[in-house]
Amino acid sequence: MSLPAFLTFPNPVNEKAARSVAAGVVVLAALTLVTQWWWLSVLLATGFALRVAAGPRFSPLGRLAVHVVAPRFGEARLVPGPPKRFAQAVGLVTSAAAAVAALGFGATTVASVLLGVLVVFATLESALGFCAGCWAFGHLMRLGVIPEDTCEACNDITLRRTQPA
Repeated sequence: MSLPAFLTFPNPVNEKAARSVAAGVVVLAALTLVTQWWWLSVLLATGFALRVAAGPRFSPLGRLAVHVVAPRFGEARLVPGPPKRFAQAVGLVTSAAAAVAALGFGATTVASVLLGVLVVFATLESALGFCAGCWAFGHLMRLGVIPEDTCEACNDITLRRTQPA
């Protein structure tokens, strides 16, 4: 298997698994904030990096969500993958910036604010199903920043399926 094929993001994505991952992010980010164990922000960023690179394939949290947690919530609800990958990339930037701020510069207030923002948006995803990164992705597509062919299912609701093929 070639490296580009190995590092692919799933499309479509089970929204229930994505929401489960978001719940795990909330727990890990909140634990980091409460304990001030800033090394946990490195684990958080690493998890995001693994999910951006290859979806849940290498991410322990992603695998737990896909294979254990999400199946307990019934049938998969499939949504387009590219917006979810974009959202994971935003989480990567945010958590990596928090790790660098805290561990590299001792700027724990900056790190706390960044992780607080991450907790808010991951909570929205997990509890309410609102993916802010996906929302931003859609607006960037409408503005022409992201090419429309990046996510055909984002533009055509008839391409979305409710069950895996």
